[in-house]
Amino acid sequence: MTAPRVSLAHLPTPIEALPRLSEDIGGANLLVKRDDCTGLAMGGNKARQLEFYFGDALAQGADTVLITGAVQSNYVRMTAAAAAKLGMTCHVQLEERVDDVGVAYRESGNVLLDQLFGAQIHRFPVGEDDVAADAQLDRFANELRAAGRNPYVIHLGLGHPPLGALGYMEAAREILEQQHTEQLQIDEIIVASGSGQTHAGLLYGLRTRGSDLPVIGICVRRDQSTQLLRIQDHVSGLDALTSQADVVCPDDIVLVDDFLWPSYGVSNGHSETAMLKAARLEGLIVDPVYTAKSLAGALHRATQIGAGKSVLYLHTGGTPALFGYQPEVTALAANN
Repeated sequence: MTAPRVSLAHLPTPIEALPRLSEDIGGANLLVKRDDCTGLAMGGNKARQLEFYFGDALAQGADTVLITGAVQSNYVRMTAAAAAKLGMTCHVQLEERVDDVGVAYRESGNVLLDQLFGAQIHRFPVGEDDVAADAQLDRFANELRAAGRNPYVIHLGLGHPPLGALGYMEAAREILEQQHTEQLQIDEIIVASGSGQTHAGLLYGLRTRGSDLPVIGICVRRDQSTQLLRIQDHVSGLDALTSQADVVCPDDIVLVDDFLWPSYGVSNGHSETAMLKAARLEGLIVDPVYTAKSLAGALHRATQIGAGKSVLYLHTGGTPALFGYQPEVTALAANN
Protein backbone atom coordinates (compact mmCIF):
# COMPACT_ATOMS: atom_id res chain seq x y z
CA MET A 1 0.00 0.00 0.00
CA THR A 2 0.98 3.65 -0.42
CA ALA A 3 0.05 5.92 2.46
CA PRO A 4 0.61 9.69 2.64
CA ARG A 5 3.84 10.45 4.45
CA VAL A 6 5.97 13.42 5.39
CA SER A 7 9.67 13.38 6.24
CA LEU A 8 10.35 13.98 9.93
CA ALA A 9 12.96 11.43 11.04
CA HIS A 10 16.69 11.09 10.40
CA LEU A 11 16.85 7.64 8.83
CA PRO A 12 18.27 5.06 8.87
CA THR A 13 19.21 5.03 12.53
CA PRO A 14 22.38 3.08 13.34
CA ILE A 15 22.73 -0.28 15.01
CA GLU A 16 25.57 -0.24 17.53
CA ALA A 17 27.31 -2.87 19.62
CA LEU A 18 27.17 -2.67 23.43
CA PRO A 19 30.38 -4.56 24.28
CA ARG A 20 30.85 -3.40 27.88
CA LEU A 21 27.25 -4.08 28.80
CA SER A 22 27.45 -7.47 27.10
CA GLU A 23 30.57 -8.33 29.06
CA ASP A 24 28.99 -7.19 32.30
CA ILE A 25 25.96 -9.47 32.04
CA GLY A 26 27.98 -12.39 30.71
CA GLY A 27 25.24 -13.60 28.37
CA ALA A 28 24.31 -12.94 24.77
CA ASN A 29 25.86 -10.21 22.69
CA LEU A 30 23.83 -7.00 22.95
CA LEU A 31 23.16 -4.61 20.08
CA VAL A 32 21.09 -1.43 20.16
CA LYS A 33 18.99 0.08 17.36
CA ARG A 34 19.31 3.81 18.02
CA ASP A 35 15.80 5.09 17.42
CA ASP A 36 16.55 7.61 20.14
CA CYS A 37 18.52 9.29 17.33
CA THR A 38 15.68 10.03 14.90
CA GLY A 39 16.41 13.74 15.17
CA LEU A 40 13.06 15.41 15.70
CA ALA A 41 12.86 17.20 19.08
CA MET A 42 15.58 15.09 20.75
CA GLY A 43 14.55 11.93 18.89
CA GLY A 44 12.51 8.83 19.64
CA ASN A 45 10.39 6.18 17.99
CA LYS A 46 7.37 8.46 17.53
CA ALA A 47 9.10 10.32 14.69
CA ARG A 48 8.63 7.29 12.44
CA GLN A 49 4.97 7.00 13.44
CA LEU A 50 4.20 10.69 13.05
CA GLU A 51 5.43 10.70 9.46
CA PHE A 52 2.27 8.77 8.58
CA TYR A 53 -0.13 10.60 10.88
CA PHE A 54 0.97 14.00 9.64
CA GLY A 55 1.01 12.72 6.07
CA ASP A 56 -2.64 11.77 6.50
CA ALA A 57 -3.44 15.04 8.26
CA LEU A 58 -1.95 17.16 5.50
CA ALA A 59 -3.65 15.05 2.82
CA GLN A 60 -6.93 15.96 4.53
CA GLY A 61 -6.06 19.65 4.60
CA ALA A 62 -5.79 19.80 8.38
CA ASP A 63 -4.43 22.94 10.01
CA THR A 64 -4.55 21.73 13.62
CA VAL A 65 -3.52 18.48 15.31
CA LEU A 66 -4.71 17.12 18.66
CA ILE A 67 -3.17 14.37 20.78
CA THR A 68 -3.47 13.00 24.31
CA GLY A 69 -0.89 11.37 26.57
CA ALA A 70 0.71 11.31 30.00
CA VAL A 71 2.15 14.48 31.50
CA GLN A 72 5.66 13.38 30.47
CA SER A 73 4.55 11.89 27.14
CA ASN A 74 7.26 11.64 24.51
CA TYR A 75 4.55 11.17 21.87
CA VAL A 76 2.95 14.49 22.83
CA ARG A 77 6.32 16.29 22.78
CA MET A 78 7.21 15.00 19.30
CA THR A 79 3.73 15.78 17.97
CA ALA A 80 4.08 19.36 19.18
CA ALA A 81 7.47 19.59 17.47
CA ALA A 82 6.20 18.11 14.19
CA ALA A 83 3.25 20.50 14.18
CA ALA A 84 5.60 23.45 14.65
CA LYS A 85 7.85 22.19 11.87
CA LEU A 86 4.90 21.84 9.49
CA GLY A 87 3.21 25.12 10.41
CA MET A 88 0.22 23.60 12.19
CA THR A 89 -1.48 24.50 15.47
CA CYS A 90 -1.18 21.82 18.15
CA HIS A 91 -3.44 21.04 21.11
CA VAL A 92 -2.06 18.53 23.62
CA GLN A 93 -3.98 16.89 26.44
CA LEU A 94 -1.93 15.76 29.43
CA GLU A 95 -3.44 12.92 31.46
CA GLU A 96 -2.86 12.26 35.16
CA ARG A 97 -1.38 8.75 35.02
CA VAL A 98 1.26 8.92 37.76
CA ASP A 99 0.50 9.65 41.42
CA ASP A 100 2.55 11.68 43.90
CA VAL A 101 4.63 13.62 41.39
CA GLY A 102 6.60 16.76 42.10
CA VAL A 103 7.36 20.05 40.40
CA ALA A 104 9.99 18.59 38.06
CA TYR A 105 7.50 16.06 36.66
CA ARG A 106 4.89 18.74 36.01
CA GLU A 107 7.12 21.49 34.64
CA SER A 108 10.37 20.05 33.28
CA GLY A 109 11.29 17.50 30.61
CA ASN A 110 8.66 16.97 27.96
CA VAL A 111 6.28 19.54 29.47
CA LEU A 112 8.89 22.26 29.08
CA LEU A 113 9.39 21.27 25.45
CA ASP A 114 5.63 21.18 24.78
CA GLN A 115 5.54 24.81 25.87
CA LEU A 116 8.63 25.71 23.87
CA PHE A 117 7.05 24.32 20.69
CA GLY A 118 3.98 26.47 21.26
CA ALA A 119 1.47 23.71 21.96
CA GLN A 120 -1.79 24.65 23.67
CA ILE A 121 -1.91 22.50 26.79
CA HIS A 122 -5.06 21.02 28.30
CA ARG A 123 -5.19 18.94 31.47
CA PHE A 124 -7.23 15.76 31.85
CA PRO A 125 -7.80 14.44 35.39
CA VAL A 126 -8.18 10.76 34.40
CA GLY A 127 -5.14 8.62 33.67
CA GLU A 128 -6.30 5.16 32.71
CA ASP A 129 -9.27 5.67 30.39
CA ASP A 130 -8.25 5.90 26.74
CA VAL A 131 -11.86 6.08 25.57
CA ALA A 132 -12.63 9.07 27.79
CA ALA A 133 -9.38 10.80 26.82
CA ASP A 134 -10.13 10.36 23.12
CA ALA A 135 -13.71 11.54 23.61
CA GLN A 136 -12.44 14.75 25.18
CA LEU A 137 -10.13 15.29 22.20
CA ASP A 138 -13.08 14.79 19.87
CA ARG A 139 -15.03 17.44 21.80
CA PHE A 140 -12.14 19.87 21.40
CA ALA A 141 -12.01 19.04 17.68
CA ASN A 142 -15.72 19.78 17.28
CA GLU A 143 -15.24 23.16 18.97
CA LEU A 144 -12.39 23.92 16.58
CA ARG A 145 -14.50 22.96 13.57
CA ALA A 146 -17.25 25.27 14.76
CA ALA A 147 -14.63 28.03 14.90
CA GLY A 148 -13.63 27.40 11.28
CA ARG A 149 -10.54 25.23 11.81
CA ASN A 150 -9.82 21.84 10.24
CA PRO A 151 -8.54 19.63 13.09
CA TYR A 152 -6.95 16.19 12.93
CA VAL A 153 -7.07 13.91 15.97
CA ILE A 154 -4.39 11.32 16.75
CA HIS A 155 -6.41 8.94 18.90
CA LEU A 156 -4.89 6.86 21.67
CA GLY A 157 -7.58 4.20 22.05
CA LEU A 158 -8.27 1.16 19.93
CA GLY A 159 -10.59 1.02 16.96
CA HIS A 160 -8.70 3.53 14.83
CA PRO A 161 -6.37 2.73 11.89
CA PRO A 162 -2.86 2.20 13.32
CA LEU A 163 -1.13 4.50 10.87
CA GLY A 164 1.86 4.90 13.18
CA ALA A 165 2.58 1.17 12.93
CA LEU A 166 3.37 1.71 9.24
CA GLY A 167 6.49 3.55 10.37
CA TYR A 168 7.71 0.41 12.10
CA MET A 169 6.90 -1.77 9.16
CA GLU A 170 9.44 0.43 7.39
CA ALA A 171 11.81 0.09 10.35
CA ALA A 172 11.62 -3.70 9.98
CA ARG A 173 12.80 -3.36 6.39
CA GLU A 174 15.60 -1.08 7.57
CA ILE A 175 16.75 -3.55 10.24
CA LEU A 176 16.79 -6.46 7.80
CA GLU A 177 18.82 -4.42 5.31
CA GLN A 178 21.32 -3.46 8.04
CA GLN A 179 21.51 -7.06 9.18
CA HIS A 180 22.43 -8.09 5.64
CA THR A 181 24.80 -5.27 4.66
CA GLU A 182 26.59 -5.12 8.02
CA GLN A 183 26.57 -8.91 8.46
CA LEU A 184 24.98 -8.69 11.88
CA GLN A 185 23.88 -11.68 13.89
CA ILE A 186 20.44 -10.96 15.35
CA ASP A 187 18.61 -13.79 17.10
CA GLU A 188 15.74 -11.77 18.57
CA ILE A 189 14.55 -8.21 19.07
CA ILE A 190 13.43 -6.60 22.34
CA VAL A 191 11.12 -3.57 22.30
CA ALA A 192 9.02 -1.60 24.77
CA SER A 193 5.31 -2.33 24.30
CA GLY A 194 3.23 0.64 25.39
CA SER A 195 0.81 2.18 22.89
CA GLY A 196 1.74 -0.92 20.89
CA GLN A 197 2.20 0.49 17.40
CA THR A 198 5.99 0.15 17.46
CA HIS A 199 5.74 -3.47 18.62
CA ALA A 200 2.93 -4.42 16.21
CA GLY A 201 4.42 -2.59 13.23
CA LEU A 202 7.88 -4.09 13.70
CA LEU A 203 6.48 -7.61 14.03
CA TYR A 204 4.15 -7.18 11.07
CA GLY A 205 6.92 -5.72 8.91
CA LEU A 206 9.28 -8.59 9.66
CA ARG A 207 6.66 -11.22 8.86
CA THR A 208 5.62 -9.40 5.69
CA ARG A 209 9.22 -9.66 4.51
CA GLY A 210 9.49 -13.35 5.35
CA SER A 211 11.58 -12.95 8.51
CA ASP A 212 10.81 -15.18 11.49
CA LEU A 213 12.92 -13.10 13.91
CA PRO A 214 11.25 -13.21 17.34
CA VAL A 215 10.06 -9.87 18.71
CA ILE A 216 9.60 -9.71 22.50
CA GLY A 217 7.54 -6.83 23.83
CA ILE A 218 8.35 -5.60 27.33
CA CYS A 219 5.15 -4.24 28.89
CA VAL A 220 5.61 -0.69 30.17
CA ARG A 221 2.02 0.43 30.75
CA ARG A 222 -0.39 -2.52 30.89
CA ASP A 223 -0.12 -6.11 32.04
CA GLN A 224 0.51 -8.91 29.59
CA SER A 225 -3.11 -10.01 29.06
CA THR A 226 -4.39 -6.47 28.51
CA GLN A 227 -1.50 -5.57 26.21
CA LEU A 228 -2.06 -8.70 24.14
CA LEU A 229 -5.52 -7.44 23.17
CA ARG A 230 -3.96 -4.16 22.09
CA ILE A 231 -1.30 -5.77 19.88
CA GLN A 232 -3.91 -8.07 18.34
CA ASP A 233 -6.09 -5.06 17.52
CA HIS A 234 -3.18 -3.25 15.86
CA VAL A 235 -2.31 -6.36 13.84
CA SER A 236 -5.91 -6.56 12.63
CA GLY A 237 -5.74 -2.89 11.75
CA LEU A 238 -2.60 -3.48 9.71
CA ASP A 239 -4.33 -6.33 7.90
CA ALA A 240 -7.00 -3.83 6.87
CA LEU A 241 -4.51 -1.11 5.91
CA THR A 242 -2.37 -3.46 3.81
CA SER A 243 -5.18 -5.69 2.43
CA GLN A 244 -3.51 -8.80 3.86
CA ALA A 245 -4.53 -11.52 6.28
CA ASP A 246 -2.83 -13.93 8.68
CA VAL A 247 0.55 -12.23 8.34
CA VAL A 248 1.15 -12.53 12.09
CA CYS A 249 0.37 -15.80 13.86
CA PRO A 250 -0.94 -15.79 17.45
CA ASP A 251 2.29 -17.34 18.71
CA ASP A 252 4.29 -14.48 17.15
CA ILE A 253 3.00 -12.04 19.79
CA VAL A 254 5.26 -12.42 22.82
CA LEU A 255 4.85 -10.13 25.82
CA VAL A 256 6.64 -9.96 29.18
CA ASP A 257 5.28 -7.90 32.09
CA ASP A 258 7.86 -8.87 34.73
CA PHE A 259 9.43 -5.39 34.62
CA LEU A 260 6.24 -3.28 34.74
CA TRP A 261 5.82 -3.18 38.52
CA PRO A 262 4.78 -1.26 40.52
CA SER A 263 2.99 0.68 37.78
CA TYR A 264 3.34 2.84 34.68
CA GLY A 265 5.74 5.72 35.15
CA VAL A 266 7.22 4.42 38.41
CA SER A 267 10.67 2.86 38.38
CA ASN A 268 11.78 -0.32 40.12
CA GLY A 269 15.04 -1.97 41.09
CA HIS A 270 15.52 -3.65 37.71
CA SER A 271 14.93 -0.47 35.73
CA GLU A 272 17.17 1.59 37.98
CA THR A 273 19.98 -0.94 37.59
CA ALA A 274 19.53 -0.92 33.81
CA MET A 275 19.60 2.89 33.75
CA LEU A 276 22.84 3.03 35.71
CA LYS A 277 24.55 0.26 33.75
CA ALA A 278 23.63 1.83 30.39
CA ALA A 279 24.92 5.23 31.46
CA ARG A 280 28.12 4.11 33.19
CA LEU A 281 29.17 1.31 30.88
CA GLU A 282 28.06 2.65 27.49
CA GLY A 283 27.21 6.35 27.89
CA LEU A 284 23.69 5.42 26.84
CA ILE A 285 20.70 7.29 28.29
CA VAL A 286 17.44 5.51 29.07
CA ASP A 287 14.44 7.03 30.86
CA PRO A 288 12.54 5.65 33.88
CA VAL A 289 9.17 5.30 32.13
CA TYR A 290 9.79 3.18 29.05
CA THR A 291 13.35 2.52 28.04
CA ALA A 292 14.84 1.64 31.42
CA LYS A 293 12.17 -1.02 31.89
CA SER A 294 12.51 -2.38 28.35
CA LEU A 295 16.31 -2.40 28.67
CA ALA A 296 15.96 -4.30 31.96
CA GLY A 297 13.95 -6.85 30.00
CA ALA A 298 16.61 -7.00 27.29
CA LEU A 299 19.39 -7.56 29.85
CA HIS A 300 17.43 -10.34 31.49
CA ARG A 301 16.65 -11.97 28.17
CA ALA A 302 20.31 -11.79 27.14
CA THR A 303 21.24 -13.84 30.20
CA GLN A 304 18.52 -16.39 29.36
CA ILE A 305 19.30 -16.86 25.69
CA GLY A 306 22.97 -17.38 26.50
CA ALA A 307 26.41 -16.91 25.00
CA GLY A 308 26.77 -17.23 21.25
CA LYS A 309 23.43 -15.50 20.63
CA SER A 310 22.74 -11.87 19.84
CA VAL A 311 19.89 -9.67 21.09
CA LEU A 312 18.91 -6.41 19.38
CA TYR A 313 17.44 -3.86 21.77
CA LEU A 314 15.26 -1.23 20.09
CA HIS A 315 15.91 2.05 21.90
CA THR A 316 12.70 4.06 21.54
CA GLY A 317 14.04 7.31 23.00
CA GLY A 318 12.41 9.28 25.80
CA THR A 319 15.46 11.27 26.88
CA PRO A 320 13.56 14.45 27.92
CA ALA A 321 11.41 12.46 30.38
CA LEU A 322 14.57 11.84 32.41
CA PHE A 323 14.49 15.48 33.54
CA GLY A 324 10.94 15.08 34.78
CA TYR A 325 12.33 12.58 37.27
CA GLN A 326 15.29 14.75 38.32
CA PRO A 327 14.99 14.25 42.12
CA GLU A 328 14.74 10.47 41.77
CA VAL A 329 17.60 10.26 39.27
CA THR A 330 19.81 12.54 41.38
CA ALA A 331 19.27 10.31 44.41
CA LEU A 332 19.91 7.16 42.39
CA ALA A 333 23.18 8.49 40.97
CA ALA A 334 24.36 9.76 44.34
CA ASN A 335 23.73 6.48 46.10
CA ASN A 336 25.41 4.21 43.53
